[in-house]
Amino acid sequence: MGLFNFLTQGIAIDIGTANFLVLQDGKIILDEPSIIAFNRATGQVLAVGSKAEQMEGKEHENIRTIRPLKNGVIADFHAAEHMIKGMLKLAFPERRGFSPSYRMVVCVPAGITEVEKRAIRDSAVIAGAKEVYLIHEPVAAAIGIGLDVQEPNGHMIIDIGSGITEIAVIALSGIVCKQTVRVAGNVFDDDIMQYMRKQHNILIGQSTAEKIKLEVGAAVYDLPEAPEPYAVKGRDLMTGLPKQVTVTYQDIASCLDKSITKIEDAILVTLELTPPELSSDIHQSGIYLTGGGALLRGLDNRLAAKTRLPVHVVEGPLLAVIKGTGVALKNIDKFKFLMR
Repeated sequence: MGLFNFLTQGIAIDIGTANFLVLQDGKIILDEPSIIAFNRATGQVLAVGSKAEQMEGKEHENIRTIRPLKNGVIADFHAAEHMIKGMLKLAFPERRGFSPSYRMVVCVPAGITEVEKRAIRDSAVIAGAKEVYLIHEPVAAAIGIGLDVQEPNGHMIIDIGSGITEIAVIALSGIVCKQTVRVAGNVFDDDIMQYMRKQHNILIGQSTAEKIKLEVGAAVYDLPEAPEPYAVKGRDLMTGLPKQVTVTYQDIASCLDKSITKIEDAILVTLELTPPELSSDIHQSGIYLTGGGALLRGLDNRLAAKTRLPVHVVEGPLLAVIKGTGVALKNIDKFKFLMR
């Protein structure tokens, strides 16, 4: 029995569009970018995670970097399978002498199809999983922030990740109504890149756009504690020479406005679809914001003004989903809503 426990690892996994997280015994043992690099000629895996990310945008003809997930689901099955294997080797480097089997709980988007579920299960099994359970990300996020998803009270979760934004009303261990919007962190980055191109005639990359979002990103034009203007370096589209311009948080709020409006519209649709008894619960408890997008300055205030409901940015929004997945791993027998 002791040998069986040693060889079988119970792990929770968040295969995110941007980051791959592994949690074991309540601790995050791996947090790496969801990317893999292959040798084009031989198909050999060169690197996964941060090492592969360092190659992105700099690869020569023999190197190919792939992000296997698009909008929260597997877009490249072969790359995903090898990435999961590589990530597990990074998570358990001392276990390379043998191949342990894994009992996995993997979080998946609420709007996932049966085909996409099968792709994730198959990838996990090929990577060494003996048992695979799936949990919807909004439910995992609710569990991760301490809500009792099995009670009859309604809770509204808005999870703004890298690939998608998921809005869900949860009660009695299930999702009563939901909306999925393909507007999230990556779209915000694209908006910033387009803004810099049109407004300042300057070309920047996605990593620079993300840095701008972190430094001066905002959802409203009036912040009580405004960040300092940020100097952006890029390439002048007219001359081809390096160029520097300065942007303010109002500039970024302006360029993100249309994308945030799409999220607001989806929230209003979800509230319209919510049964009256659950609406009263949400009116009392408010809306919970999770995911990296929850950190966008002023977003909670903007959504509160639009919905006329209290909006709470949860503590540690980036880790809410993986923490909830870890709780589900400990309660596999108790949580009957987990999908096999």
